[in-house]
Amino acid sequence: MPKFIFPFVFLFSVMLSAQNNFTKEITKVKGDLNKDGLIDYVQVLQDTISETAPYKLEIYFAETNGTFKKIISTIKAIDQQFPEGRNGYYNGNSFYEITIIKGILSIHNELIRGNFEHKFRYQNGNFELIGFSQVYSDGQGTMGMIDFNLSTGIRIKTTEPYGEDDFPKTKNQTKMMIRPLPKLQDFTPFKTEYY
Repeated sequence: MPKFIFPFVFLFSVMLSAQNNFTKEITKVKGDLNKDGLIDYVQVLQDTISETAPYKLEIYFAETNGTFKKIISTIKAIDQQFPEGRNGYYNGNSFYEITIIKGILSIHNELIRGNFEHKFRYQNGNFELIGFSQVYSDGQGTMGMIDFNLSTGIRIKTTEPYGEDDFPKTKNQTKMMIRPLPKLQDFTPFKTEYY
């Protein structure tokens, strides 16, 4: 084998094996995502060999002949379990579950003090982000909630006290149209301050 071919073959085999380490099934949910009356499914797999333990989200549409067609495969939509490596800093985000309710695919994550959810709907030939919600605590007596309907552009942020402190409740509603809506295959959570 010529010397210049060996590094290419080695690199290609390393890249191929890295892509095939998503062998642990974390969850699988079923539902009609594209409103064709057939039951599709979404699964989340994890690469448990990698130091960061990334997740892969895959969406399969059911075909009329009983087979399934892969529509999306992404490793960006769910944060890695250990973004800084197994012995690194823990950021507090952790994948919790995915759900399909009335054709809406939701990705749920937990925080150290709260949770957040991203909602996607199949429309315009893509899974588009249509909603974001978050509940969180600042750890100092205030609970916050965000509800952002990306379809309408309405974003509501509220805060209220808990415990013994008597801070005033706040409610702030803004309109922010984001077009085009983010697509699931390109989506990474919290790459903007809004979702």
